[in-house]
Amino acid sequence: MTPHRLLITGAAGEVGSALRELLRGPLGQHFPIIRLTDNRDLGAARPGEEVMLADLTDFNAVLKVMQGVDAVIHLAGIPDEDSYANIRAVNIDGTYHVLEAARQAGVRRVAFASSIHTVGFYPRTEIISPTVPVRPDTYYGVSKVFGEALGRMYWERYGLEFVGVRICSFQPRPKDRRHLSTWLSPRDATQLFARAVTAPDVGFLVVAGISGNTRRWMSPEGWDVLGYVPQDDAERFAAEVEHIHGNEGDITEQRQGGIFVDAHYHGRAQTPPAPVSPPPVSPSKEEP
Repeated sequence: MTPHRLLITGAAGEVGSALRELLRGPLGQHFPIIRLTDNRDLGAARPGEEVMLADLTDFNAVLKVMQGVDAVIHLAGIPDEDSYANIRAVNIDGTYHVLEAARQAGVRRVAFASSIHTVGFYPRTEIISPTVPVRPDTYYGVSKVFGEALGRMYWERYGLEFVGVRICSFQPRPKDRRHLSTWLSPRDATQLFARAVTAPDVGFLVVAGISGNTRRWMSPEGWDVLGYVPQDDAERFAAEVEHIHGNEGDITEQRQGGIFVDAHYHGRAQTPPAPVSPPPVSPSKEEP
């Protein structure tokens, strides 16, 4: 498919900002018009761009920015762990708003920024396929599982094509040993998302969002469907970062989700969730 107008949600974020810049190069030839949206300032529109502010939690605003769009790269959302209430409002309900608005507006495909945290509790000794049972490590991970499941339903029920890209560690360059397995470089991210909205006849697909790392924990299953051929490998940074890691005996160094698997990690949440007492059990009554 060749989208005439591509919408990028969350365009002010780290991944969105990188795509905004790099899609102006050769990969951007597929997109005559790129519409950028966020609830933060995006600055002035450049040639070939449209800038529209919208809050993900406002369905009518999302529907408005969806008009005239052929394909969507959905990056918007809380990018870390937070309270369940915040994750639900932004990542869960917000993703529903995007998919339902896309359906109503006649959009043909959505590429969704999913996450390694859908499977964060898998050990680092296993190579994970996109088809393994999910093992989310946080409310954030659960929200990405929800997004993938909702995408499946919108494909099966409405014919809206959907590609879930399980982003692992999007960074300009690896910062620690874990990133030698999970790194996704900006230019590989740009290629991967560009392929996700242009490759023909993908139906429903979930793929690993990583570069061609020698030590990767995720299989390349589905990359061939998209025509994604990563250009970068974190291994060239091994000498710089291999020594940077936590205690080998800690669960955060044993599972793919890293710090997210720590029961005490609450990300952006100001305080950990308060324990909920079980409801009192009513005494059973004997039948007369």
